[in-house]
Amino acid sequence: MEKQKKIGVFSLILMIFSSIYGFANTTVAFDQMGYASIIWYILAALLFFLPSALMLAEYGSAFKEAKGGIYSWLAGSIGEKWAFIGTFIWLSSWIIWMLSTATKVWIPLSTLISGSDQTQTWSFLGLSSTQTVGLLGIIWILAVTFFASRGVKSIARISSIGGMFVMFLTALFFVASIVILFLNGGQLAEPIDGVHSFAASPNPQFSSPMALVSFITYAVFAYAGMESMGGITDSMDKPEKTFPRGLIISTIAITIMYSLSIFLWGISTNWTAVLGKNQVNLGNITYVLMNNLGLELGKAMGLSGATAITLGHLLARLTGLSMFMAYLGSFFVLIYSPLKSFILGSSPNLWPKKMTKLNKAGMPAYSMWIQAIVVAVFIFLVAFGGSAANQFYLILTDMGNVSTSFPYLFLIGAFPFFKRRQDLERPFVIFKSRFWTDAIVTVVMIVLIGGIGFTCLQPIMEHDYMTAFWTIIGPIFFGAVAWIFYRGAQKRSTSVDSANEN
Repeated sequence: MEKQKKIGVFSLILMIFSSIYGFANTTVAFDQMGYASIIWYILAALLFFLPSALMLAEYGSAFKEAKGGIYSWLAGSIGEKWAFIGTFIWLSSWIIWMLSTATKVWIPLSTLISGSDQTQTWSFLGLSSTQTVGLLGIIWILAVTFFASRGVKSIARISSIGGMFVMFLTALFFVASIVILFLNGGQLAEPIDGVHSFAASPNPQFSSPMALVSFITYAVFAYAGMESMGGITDSMDKPEKTFPRGLIISTIAITIMYSLSIFLWGISTNWTAVLGKNQVNLGNITYVLMNNLGLELGKAMGLSGATAITLGHLLARLTGLSMFMAYLGSFFVLIYSPLKSFILGSSPNLWPKKMTKLNKAGMPAYSMWIQAIVVAVFIFLVAFGGSAANQFYLILTDMGNVSTSFPYLFLIGAFPFFKRRQDLERPFVIFKSRFWTDAIVTVVMIVLIGGIGFTCLQPIMEHDYMTAFWTIIGPIFFGAVAWIFYRGAQKRSTSVDSANEN
């Protein structure tokens, strides 16, 4: 097992970038709030991302040999029962993410091949486009599981490549934006009107206070995913140093890159001219903005109209390739780490023996294939089940919205209990004062509860009671399933123990 501890600081940073930093988040932020989104991203980083990352770093360094990631952290802080429920909700949200993303991943690939999203025209053996993409999604999930089950080295390698592509795309965008700014004599496509530009959104849909709060929620959740790294601490080189260092460097870099990227979009994109059109939506906005970036770069360089258009299409295709590789990197981490945190971290008595068995590469291959089959079956039902299945898919997505962030309530809420344990070796300590620890935990919890609460409240205020119901019921449903499963496993374990004694 010692040979597998090969993940260093640089590889970890790239893995974190693949799992958290979303280049598309910057385009969506600019679309929704313009320059005004910058302040909310910084506040979200200061009030949520940075303190929670430091807490996770303390968890990870103290439980550096734990195979269970966040399950081990929670179990060592607030007990097995709540750890099981919290981690089950967390795993369920990632399974829903895989279900939705396994089909979305073909959009950037289509853009790479065709220059724009053509997935709605794809057909294979007489199947509809929805069925064809669903079939590709099933192939995707099975292929990723096959390669990921061959060991953590392949996971680190693929996810690092995904991180590199995201960094390349970001660097390309940065350089092109600076060149346009220089060639245009410092003139911005989206002019700055004093402080007002950084406080008010050009998007009329985000002019009300309630819509503004909804964006704060989005900014907070754009940073989620750091906890997924907890399941690979036992595969790192000197995890007590590598994990905290990687988290801190990534936190600072991601915050700066988010804020700077949002500002740079204003160099090439005039909000009203480019984004105030009906054909631009959150699904294609990244490709629209990158295409426009290439077009504006060509104009600034004095190229012909046709050449500028070609340059725009080239950047859109490069974006498709980079986004595809970023999805690939995220999948390789998330198809393995959350499951490992749960299955291997919890008591073996809670699971059938096959579920906890490791293959030659040290991976819980059987559990990974069970997970893959579950996701594949759901994809098949959604793709081939007609309109009723699509409604079911929307319900699953609504259930996953809050469930994605809900486990942070467990992780952050358990931190004071973790700090009060006297029997742990703590190689990395940031929160030394009990008063400040409790104060910071309180602030982060308020931000989280406020964000989750508003996410549940917004559809009610819009009279969309169906979405509201499924959004609220998500963590309640998954938590109840976890509690029932845990109680059943406890009873089986007690029965076995009694039988052995007799």
